[in-house]
Amino acid sequence: MQPPAVQTVCVSKRFPGVLALDDVSFEARYGEIHALCGENGAGKSTLIGILSGRWQIGSYEGELRIDGKTAGFRNTRDSQNAGAAVIHQELALAPMMSIEENVALGREPTRRGLLDKRRMRSECVRLMETLQLDADPAQPVSQLGVGQRQMVEIAKALARDAKILALDEPTSALTQTEKETLFAVLQRLKRSGTALIYISHRLEELFEIADRATVLRDGQSVGTWKMDGLTPSFLVEKMIGRELKNRTHVKKASETQPALTLQNWSAYTGAGRAKVDNLSLEARPGEILGLAGMMGCGSSELLLSVFGAWRGRTEGRIEIDGKPARIRSPIEAMRAGMALLTEDRKRDCLWLDESIETNLTAPILGEIAPHGLLNRKERRRRAEEMARRLDIRPPGVQAEARSLSGGNQQKTAIGKALMTQPRILLLNEPTRGVDVGAKAEIHGLARRLAEQGAAVLMASSDMTEILQLSDRVLAMRNGRAAARFDDMAQASAEAVLAAAVGADTRENEP
Repeated sequence: MQPPAVQTVCVSKRFPGVLALDDVSFEARYGEIHALCGENGAGKSTLIGILSGRWQIGSYEGELRIDGKTAGFRNTRDSQNAGAAVIHQELALAPMMSIEENVALGREPTRRGLLDKRRMRSECVRLMETLQLDADPAQPVSQLGVGQRQMVEIAKALARDAKILALDEPTSALTQTEKETLFAVLQRLKRSGTALIYISHRLEELFEIADRATVLRDGQSVGTWKMDGLTPSFLVEKMIGRELKNRTHVKKASETQPALTLQNWSAYTGAGRAKVDNLSLEARPGEILGLAGMMGCGSSELLLSVFGAWRGRTEGRIEIDGKPARIRSPIEAMRAGMALLTEDRKRDCLWLDESIETNLTAPILGEIAPHGLLNRKERRRRAEEMARRLDIRPPGVQAEARSLSGGNQQKTAIGKALMTQPRILLLNEPTRGVDVGAKAEIHGLARRLAEQGAAVLMASSDMTEILQLSDRVLAMRNGRAAARFDDMAQASAEAVLAAAVGADTRENEP
């Protein structure tokens, strides 16, 4: 019987204050697509890091085996020489170099001491044909789309005779057509005998492509199952260690005075283009108003402009608790009781090289340093209290934000927004890039905040999220209100999506 392509035996890996892997045994076979599942922080990336040689032998306990034999990788080159390759979300390509130069990088063919360009071209063309990559081998990678770049990365791995291929969130930036092309390539590689390890938070993809699945939770292996006969709810429960319940709408729209009112609100670019166009809405205490739409619908610009963070011109009227308000900056917005979670936590929300404590307490420095003298004890108390409230892991608010998983970074960004105890909470794509467990926790948090009296505006391109959480829905298109759904019984995915893309808005005119 052929030994597993890759196998870990009782592997444990520690970082300062964190046990990332705890006695994990795992195996992937040749000719299969093996899904590696788990929440952010479950240990998936650490396990793949051992396979890739990022974490060298001696930095972990246990044993890594390739083809049944102990493998001791000192670096990524050792891993590549053993036939393993890892394709990360952030592709490791040289953008200004051509496709053929990237594919041959580090193993350029030579003839009499000189680069053999003819052989480099022929090898690249052969791999491009295998992967159905329709492009000029001499074309710079910077001119390719994301899906094509990913194929170049796979070609690069195959050029090194990779027989074990691990892919980390490979479809996160792909179109549906690009995803279908990738899946067809992976199926061909599987049939040719390649061992494929596939990591994705999109469970529907796993059921579409994977043969078996291994679940990690809190650094431990929960189990391995054949995908045949499994259900998404089974995998989710194994990943989060508890039953995941969907929310059903029983709440009627509130009739209380709106916490936030916009009348004929517009936001313009510097060139005078309207990104939000004459939009009116009301957000009431105790409810979640979902802003639904496709990318570029104007919901992000709406939240930024309401919060005073829009760099262009705005027009229209804002009322807070029924009284006219003038919001010219985020500071004025916070003073008025607002908080904003932006779309990109790494760029706009967090200082990745600073501690969780520093990030969480940044909005309240005026309270904890009233005369310019920082009350460090109070800062620590406030940060630890918020970290406990949101279950930010690993514990210890002195850890750098960069060291956290994506889900825990997102919870830190939300905790930062909540520090000012806002009455109006603006959430922009609150669960983008987080796993199913963190998504469930963030959903629960948003619902609790609304139940405690906050008015929540949530912009999301995830239709399931919109329908699960919202008490009312405003569908947006081209910066305008395309349709309003005050009765969630009428807010089917089809109806909201039709309004958002302009297919049919006759029954729900704004």
